[in-house]
Amino acid sequence: MLLRISALIDVVNERIGLTAYWLVLASVVVSSGNAVVRYALDTSSNAWLEIQWYLYAGFFLIGAGYTLLRNEHVRIDIIYSRLKPRTRAWIDVFGGIFFLLPMALMFLWLSWPVFVDSYNLHEYSSNPGGLLRWPVKLMMPVGFLLLALQGVSEIIKRAAFLMNLIPDPTPRHAHGDTAPAISEDMVMKPGNQP
Repeated sequence: MLLRISALIDVVNERIGLTAYWLVLASVVVSSGNAVVRYALDTSSNAWLEIQWYLYAGFFLIGAGYTLLRNEHVRIDIIYSRLKPRTRAWIDVFGGIFFLLPMALMFLWLSWPVFVDSYNLHEYSSNPGGLLRWPVKLMMPVGFLLLALQGVSEIIKRAAFLMNLIPDPTPRHAHGDTAPAISEDMVMKPGNQP
């Protein structure tokens, strides 16, 4: 059952992460358009500058869970990559439980009231022509929720690997492979050897 929950979390973060790619393109288009308008027409808009900031915040925060799913987050690979798969799995479980989840849940807890206050106050940017602030502040708790969920998924997969229920999940979702991290055929039946 936990592996099914993990697979569901992976699918959610995969879809959201692929959607976040479009935020990168939108940010580039808005930024380029802003530069062209500013230099060609000698005019600018704070709203367009803030849209760039919102888009950047969106793909950075909303894409954090996807980055963890794809194993593209920052780590010290000089040491980690030389370790045995089981040792790496133990490090991932330990790091997920004692570092990733507490940090993500703490930031989720701290950012939620910031969003709620902004929403209740209908907070606008202090810049002339600025935008509502609550949409970008909503991205903080959503991003950390997605990261925490993906952390749970990764812990489940590493624990299942350590219990010889699935093969090593790490290489299956590193560096652009679009195959799901866990599928039904990967789950080993009782009595089967890995």
